[in-house]
Amino acid sequence: MEAQLSPLLPLIERERAAARAFALAVVVHTSGSTYRKPGALMAIAADGAYAGLLSGGCLEADLREHASSVIETGEPRTVTYHTGGSDDALWGLGIGCEGAMSIRLLRVGPREGWQPIEHLAQALTDHRRTAVALLVESRAAGVEAGPVLLPGDPSRLAPPLDAQIAAALERVAQAGRPDWLTAPALRLFVFPLALPPRLLLLGAGPDALPIVDFAARLGWKVTVYDHRPSYARREHFAAAERVVLARPEELTRTLDLRAYEAAVVMSHHLPSDLEYLRALATGPIGYLGLLGPPHRRDKLLGDLGADAGTLSRRLRAPVGLNLGGRTPESIALAIVAEIHAHLHPRGGPPLADRAP
Repeated sequence: MEAQLSPLLPLIERERAAARAFALAVVVHTSGSTYRKPGALMAIAADGAYAGLLSGGCLEADLREHASSVIETGEPRTVTYHTGGSDDALWGLGIGCEGAMSIRLLRVGPREGWQPIEHLAQALTDHRRTAVALLVESRAAGVEAGPVLLPGDPSRLAPPLDAQIAAALERVAQAGRPDWLTAPALRLFVFPLALPPRLLLLGAGPDALPIVDFAARLGWKVTVYDHRPSYARREHFAAAERVVLARPEELTRTLDLRAYEAAVVMSHHLPSDLEYLRALATGPIGYLGLLGPPHRRDKLLGDLGADAGTLSRRLRAPVGLNLGGRTPESIALAIVAEIHAHLHPRGGPPLADRAP
């Protein structure tokens, strides 16, 4: 999913606090090889500062020029780039990726109101699925392209179309994939908000710190849980969303395990790890990792008894991809990489081995 809002928020909040309009860029179409896909977001300030990348830095300078005009005039526009062949040479970008990307630019600011940013930011805080629609094309009399349509708000178009838009917003929000809604004389791009994965670390030892750092860099929300007061300390894990001090047997009473996409058991304490695995065995989390060598895994699963069977297809033990390296940072990279591959899913093979 592409529509990640978190990386944009510091710049957006800076501009909003100063009551300055900014441009929101939304990728609405791609073909061929492109850095980002439909739904990807970027914020561009009037001073040229930007947050979010829509290419590897190749298109952003030119896009800022278009954004400046959108901020000044308030008129939305769609900009298309062809990153290969003669068009690429004409633009002077020299990217050679053999792809095309269409980007919709619209102004957000005091004059227009701060929607859709407020709606998306609140949904991100609530970890709630949602989607918004951009009216990209209009040939209907009295209806100009440009408005952003939100769930629950009247579209200002026509009652029959309101129902279609509401259904499309709900469908896209639940599916997590962008789509187009085409109606007579109108075309809308509907895209969902990307909700960050939530990771539960069961164990707050020093080797948990680089996992939190890597995961936070990816925008994931991390909860660190441990029963040892000297380990479960907020100041040790500034990048974590939560740090919880509680006993292993209190896990299911303290946290709602349905809130997490992945969990890693890494307390380095056999009795604690056994309690964690017992709680996870009957829970819904799709990715479960266990730190430690195979003989330790086998002992824990043997002690777990009948509950071990419910873990068989979800448990990665030893946790992590086989990337090499034995430092805490190398191990953390291997763990986060495996979770990342599971969430997308890709499996983690080298890109060079992918069939053309």
